Amino acid sequence: MDLLQYTFFQHALIGSLLASIVCGMVGTYIVTRRLVFISGGLTHASFGGIGLGLYTGFPPILSAALFAVLSAFGVEWLSKRKDMREDSAIAVFWTLGMALGIIFTFLSPGFAPDLSAYLFGNILTITLADIALLAALAAVLTLFFVLYLRPIVYVAFDREFARSQGIPVQLFEYAMMMFIALSIVACLRMVGIVLVISLLTIPQMTANLFSYRFHQIIWLSIGIGYLSCLGGLLISFYLNVPSGASIIFFSIIIYALCKAGKSFWLYLRKKATPAASQGKKQ
Repeated sequence: MDLLQYTFFQHALIGSLLASIVCGMVGTYIVTRRLVFISGGLTHASFGGIGLGLYTGFPPILSAALFAVLSAFGVEWLSKRKDMREDSAIAVFWTLGMALGIIFTFLSPGFAPDLSAYLFGNILTITLADIALLAALAAVLTLFFVLYLRPIVYVAFDREFARSQGIPVQLFEYAMMMFIALSIVACLRMVGIVLVISLLTIPQMTANLFSYRFHQIIWLSIGIGYLSCLGGLLISFYLNVPSGASIIFFSIIIYALCKAGKSFWLYLRKKATPAASQGKKQ
């Protein structure tokens, strides 16, 4: 409880909750649509925006957001062309972003900036501006999902069926790609470029162990994501290790325990079923 007296820890708790809300909604769409590889490409492509921001003096997070959104639209557009495979389009923007990020970083005037905060994240250093960005994105995403949850579910599970229902599938796909890109950038300061994709997938994988309903996975993912952030924060604070890695490590521990627990429960249930059947026959 003494940790709550520190302002940086209060900011970390608020940021964790907002990030869990954002990743809970967007990550459920990512896992359902099987867009994990695309998200990984956008994550690394955003590094080009960071390098460009450091070189020009523009806020790196804003330039990374712009670069990530443009990359998302580029991937979506190229993947729809007959002469370009989706994985090839992702590879183009993935490598382009990393290459430009490294080039602009080394060309930046003055001392070489410390990129560890962007690569590995540190939630204990997030500012009120970062919290405001997360809060705005969480509010917009919540409104969007509340208004258009049914079309989002249709597009996520069956694009052809959604198209037959008169839903503008392409418009929703571009909108969700934009939200994926913005969510990735908003979480960079928390877990970094290297690990942000895990925050968008592992809580959803854990939630999927207990439910297959889209809206239930969202709620479970938010709760599991926030629990992962809290556990990672404590590990980071007491062991003095990077918070981003600690959060992802704790989320994997939760997944492993839930997976093992469910497997054990199914084993006991399967073992009890024949015994119950034999009892009825007798």
